[in-house]
Amino acid sequence: MSAHGLIAPHGGKLVNLVAEPARAATLKEQAAKLVRVALGEREQCDLELLSIGALSPLTGFMGSAEFHSVCDHMKLPNGLPWSVPILCPVDDATAQRAAVGQPVALVDDQDRLLAVMTVAEKHPHDKRKEAEQVFRTTDIAHPGVAVTMSQGDTCLAGPLEVIAPRHDPQFPDYRLTPAQTRALFHERGWQTVVAFQTRNPIHRAHEYITKCALEICDGLLIHPLVGQTQKGDIPADVRMKCYHVLLAHYYNARNTLMSVLPAAMRYAGPREAILHAILRKNYGCTHFIVGRDHAGVGNYYGTYDAQRIFDEVDPAALGITPLKFEHTFWCRKSGAMASDKTTNSTKEERVFLSGTAVRDMLARGERPPVEFTRPEIADILIASMRKNP
Repeated sequence: MSAHGLIAPHGGKLVNLVAEPARAATLKEQAAKLVRVALGEREQCDLELLSIGALSPLTGFMGSAEFHSVCDHMKLPNGLPWSVPILCPVDDATAQRAAVGQPVALVDDQDRLLAVMTVAEKHPHDKRKEAEQVFRTTDIAHPGVAVTMSQGDTCLAGPLEVIAPRHDPQFPDYRLTPAQTRALFHERGWQTVVAFQTRNPIHRAHEYITKCALEICDGLLIHPLVGQTQKGDIPADVRMKCYHVLLAHYYNARNTLMSVLPAAMRYAGPREAILHAILRKNYGCTHFIVGRDHAGVGNYYGTYDAQRIFDEVDPAALGITPLKFEHTFWCRKSGAMASDKTTNSTKEERVFLSGTAVRDMLARGERPPVEFTRPEIADILIASMRKNP
């Protein structure tokens, strides 16, 4: 445990890579003369997480030894559990200009300075290995594989000094750092905190499992992902409206906190579930909800593979407790939310709608059944679909 009785960060210490103002001013002057490395959206998200300590104990993008250790063994070279490589791939021209031992300027897609990296290593980006080991497929129809395969063939690694974790960040009032969430947990007297990862509006099944988890923990962190997602996912601003309404009407504010996670979705299923748990450990959470098909996409992963993978990791080394929930639904027979564990109802007695069916209903301006989603949430989604058909 760390100070104030909160769970210790992964590796024992919360990393902070953000340069002090005086140092940042010096770096800005130097950066004007440096080789510029434009980061993709995934890498911009990763840089922000690195800078604030959400990816502790990492202090920069991974080198070759870390990459292969993570892909092959789901561990960092020091033995600490880690499931997804955090890389800085660059194209051939940039790789040739970036010299080992020299600093380079990391910039966003508008050429705005984010950080300075002192290049310690240049190593091949084994994209096929990453796809096979992390995503379990090389199919470029998989959105995470598509991003990986489109990246450069060389990766840069080295110490980072961050000037601006992100320019013009979305939801700045809710973009809490791990240090800030930990301070709030301490202020509220929470020793056990459960995190809920989501990239969708919270429907009744999600509401049920978060409240079940809250019964055994002091607090609940609703932690929606607002970084890079794929086309077809509901926009973050619409989701935030849904979360605000739900939290205002259906949760106890004393035991619930919402913050956003500026991470890129990789859709890596089981491997990403482990990464999402480690992130929440760094934010100060002791428990992490792992539901059906966590971080999945299409039919690339088995329904409960994201839960089973936690059995492959040393619980003491991981340090955060996964809460594994069955698929839940409204049970007409019970008159309540239920799962296969808690009801003997027939399929016909269960309210279950596919994502396609829900989207079709919303597009027609129809509210899905109240047993599936709160009417206030349905109205926000209907309005959004009318505005952006």
